[in-house]
Amino acid sequence: MRIAGALEEARASIPLREARLLLCHVLGLSLAALETHPERKVSSGETASFRALVARRTAGEPIAYLMGHREFHGLDFRVTPDVLIPREETELLVELALEAKAARILDLGTGSGCLAIAVAKSLPGAEVTAVDASAAALDVARGNAARHEVSVRFLQGDWFVPLAGERFDLILANPPYVAEADPHLAQGDVRFEPRGALAAGPQGLDDIRRIAAAAPVHLVPCGRLWFEHGYDQASAVAALLAAAGFAAIEQRRDLAGILRVSGGRLP
Repeated sequence: MRIAGALEEARASIPLREARLLLCHVLGLSLAALETHPERKVSSGETASFRALVARRTAGEPIAYLMGHREFHGLDFRVTPDVLIPREETELLVELALEAKAARILDLGTGSGCLAIAVAKSLPGAEVTAVDASAAALDVARGNAARHEVSVRFLQGDWFVPLAGERFDLILANPPYVAEADPHLAQGDVRFEPRGALAAGPQGLDDIRRIAAAAPVHLVPCGRLWFEHGYDQASAVAALLAAAGFAAIEQRRDLAGILRVSGGRLP
C-alpha cells in the first residue's frame, strides 16, 4: 500500500485531517513530507499499526492519546490517559502569568505540567511549583519538564496540603469544573480523560470553592489567584472569590469570546 491508498482507506472511518496526523505518527514523517510524497510505500507493519490507530480513533479515543503528545503554547508535551489533554483556552493562564511577572508561582492540578512548564520556559527567573494529587500525572509532568529543560518543583498532594507555611505571588489553577451529571462527560474525547480532572460536584464548583477559600493563607499581600472555569460559571466564581476576601476581581475571555478565567487580588 502507498500513502495515498492508506489515507483513502482511513477516510471512510475518520476525517482526512486526523488520518494524516496518525499516518505521520506511524511513518515518522512531517505533514509536508506526507503530502508531497503520496506515492511512498507503506510497509505491511506500518499499515497494520496505522489501521489499529484508525480503529481506536473510530471508537472515540482522542488523537492526543493515540499519538502520545499535544502542542501547548508552542511546546510539545507528552500526554497519557493519566492526564488531561492540554487545551488552547488554558493558554490564557500562561499569558496572565507573563503579565504578572511574579517571582514565586504555583500551579495547582498540574496534570501533564503544561501550564507550569510553559510559564517556567517563558519566565526563567521565576520559581515555579506545581502540585497534583496523582503520582502518575506527576511522572508525566516531570518527564515533560526534563524534556523542555526547565526547573519546576513538583509536589504530590491534594491542592494546598503539601504547601504548609508557603506563600506565593501568583497562584494559577485549572481545576475540575464540570458538573458530575453533565452529559458531555459521556461524549467525545472526555470519555477517555481522567474523570477526577474533569468533574467536581453537582455544579462543578466544589474544587474551585475549596481553592478560593484556602488560597489567602498561601498568597503574599497583593498576591493574585487566577482560575480557569466553565463557560457558564463566571458569576459564580466571582462570588466565591469575593466571599474568600479577594478584591480587584477580574475576568478574561478566551479566543471564542467566552469568559474563561476569573481572578482576584489579595488585599
